[in-house]
Amino acid sequence: MNYVFNKEWLILKFEEIRKRILKAVNQLNEVQLNWRPDEVSHSIAVLIFHINGNIQERIIKGILRQNSDHNRADELVSAFIPKTLIEQTVQDGFQFVIDTIRSLSDEKLMQTQQVRSRERTNLDMLHQCAAHYSEHMGQIFYIAKQILKENYRSTSI
Repeated sequence: MNYVFNKEWLILKFEEIRKRILKAVNQLNEVQLNWRPDEVSHSIAVLIFHINGNIQERIIKGILRQNSDHNRADELVSAFIPKTLIEQTVQDGFQFVIDTIRSLSDEKLMQTQQVRSRERTNLDMLHQCAAHYSEHMGQIFYIAKQILKENYRSTSI
């Protein structure tokens, strides 16, 4: 297996996700970032904190095997979150993932973690995280487009 290729691909993917999410976030004000389409949907702020919670769960606890005071129930609670905290959370969370990937040895990439009663390699988990965060990125774009309508600027590279 080509671990260098996988690490480089993952780093580029997480950098792209971070950049595009920030481009969408920068188009919105605090009220818009905390707006949700209806009572059962999430705001952009909540989606970003959910991604951050997943980083805590899958990277810190799962790959690095460090303790985390993360509580999954807290990440989906609607609360008004300042724009600066949203931006910093995106920046710091994705930088942490990127730095972690850079530091992982081939052996560490092939170690496994238990995810929903299934053994997964850390490399597989990182690819799953990239897919998961991309799905939420799409939700963020959709909400931003609903708010901004014709004023929305594409985040495509």
